[in-house]
Amino acid sequence: MTLFLILLAAGDSKRLKSNTPKPYNKVNNKTLLEHSLDAFQNFSKIKKTVIVYNKKHKKYLNKLNLKYTLKIVGGKTRQESTFEALKKIKKMNCKKVLIHDAARPFPSKKIINEIINNLKRNHAVVPIIKINDATKRVKKKMIFKNIQRNSLRFSQTPQGFTFKEIYEKHKKNINIPFDDDSALFTKDGEKVLTISGSKTNLKITDKEDLNIFKSLKRGKTYSGIGFDIHRLIKGKKLYLGGIKISSTLELKGHSDADPVLHALIDSLLGACRLGDIGKLFSDKNEKYKNVRSTILLKKVIKLIKLKNFSINNIDINVISQKPKIKKYSKKMTDVISKICEINPNQINIKGKTTEKLGLIGKEKAIASEVIASVTNND
Repeated sequence: MTLFLILLAAGDSKRLKSNTPKPYNKVNNKTLLEHSLDAFQNFSKIKKTVIVYNKKHKKYLNKLNLKYTLKIVGGKTRQESTFEALKKIKKMNCKKVLIHDAARPFPSKKIINEIINNLKRNHAVVPIIKINDATKRVKKKMIFKNIQRNSLRFSQTPQGFTFKEIYEKHKKNINIPFDDDSALFTKDGEKVLTISGSKTNLKITDKEDLNIFKSLKRGKTYSGIGFDIHRLIKGKKLYLGGIKISSTLELKGHSDADPVLHALIDSLLGACRLGDIGKLFSDKNEKYKNVRSTILLKKVIKLIKLKNFSINNIDINVISQKPKIKKYSKKMTDVISKICEINPNQINIKGKTTEKLGLIGKEKAIASEVIASVTNND
């Protein structure tokens, strides 16, 4: 059985009322489209994945750098988008196909397995869930009819089909609107096998749905603390929080000696239980001689994402008699938020002095301490 997956992500997302198109809204540092792709990982029977996207959203898709997927532009409707995908794979020896809405980012492995297994003996397999609420017909906000819910069900995706059957039905009904692909079979009086769906396999339409999905994906939270201090010497390369500051002094260190980013790196590694900055970037390694700490932070962010951690918030103290941090804090925040791939409002930077006490008070050193909170999304 040669099985393909079609992921539909070409909608206009109007009901979500977000500046970012729905498939590219992030939850735990992953877009909804990436969550959908993850759900189908490790199914060796799926030989090819087709992503159908809105041409207006191409820049968002390109940023994801999704490998081993076939990407095609969708149509004006869901139905047109599906048919575009089916036409694209018609000559690729596809025997069975799964069609899934990227707006459902949390289908269970159990549902996907059951659909694939039942496709061996059926032309159409669809997950459904029971309706538990009293059901009404409403017109102009007024109830005018009660509906018996005993035989009513909500259908979900992924839906599985024999390729030849679903292709011919789409071709025959190209100008007739349908809510989902299985409706093409019931229209012709053909059998559609149903399996049990899941309430957690929700379709994200508005912000309330998005918040429910966020709560489903909420993992365990951990915190980490980082501290770093460097001596000031004469020079012209003073780096704090990822930005270069005009000065007649610079901080002494193996790398660019940015204590803010060094403390941030240690706080993130500590929260994720991944050691410390010295373990990852030894000062005995010439590769890191004079390296910018922004490069080191990017490597750490890549590592913690690989370990399935996401950042909740970062609280930073920059301890310095001079320079005054207030005038630089916004630029620091912008740099850090971009590297960490989080919103600037998840970062707080405060400037502190030591009231002219000690090395820092005598303008001979600058230190930083950072507390970071992360979530493990396993």
